[in-house]
Amino acid sequence: MAAARTGGTKEIAQNRKAFHDYFILDRFEAGIELFGTEVKSVRNGNVNLKDSFCTVKDGELYARNLHISPYEQGNRYNKDPMRPKKLLMHKREIIKLNARVMQDGLALIPLSLYFSNGRVKMELGLCKGKKLHDKRDSEAEREGRRDIERTMKERINT
Repeated sequence: MAAARTGGTKEIAQNRKAFHDYFILDRFEAGIELFGTEVKSVRNGNVNLKDSFCTVKDGELYARNLHISPYEQGNRYNKDPMRPKKLLMHKREIIKLNARVMQDGLALIPLSLYFSNGRVKMELGLCKGKKLHDKRDSEAEREGRRDIERTMKERINT
């Protein structure tokens, strides 16, 4: 908690499924508009980025299917956990992203949620979907790297 107040960054949640399902072509940072009880719930780590995506509507960027669990002590001030959350970026960045999404058939996927200087930020990825054979190739590559590291470690220890 102290890292968020002293100017550092503190990771809250990461979308591991996005790295498995998509090629990340570019990364962007956006602020996120939250209410008080949602921020408290985020501080507790009650966030799920799985299956979330971003859309542009009326020139504004929204994160959809981003689940922030209701704060336990929030009672009537709690908001709907699945409501679309507005993301804060410059208008020209939003227009540029929307053009690439519409033209190239890419997707805007939330990659991680973190605190930066006490504010909640979201890392967005401009992504292209992987096919099944791409997923197999990346899995085989990861296994190969693991095997190489394992053998290197064994040779150092012997």
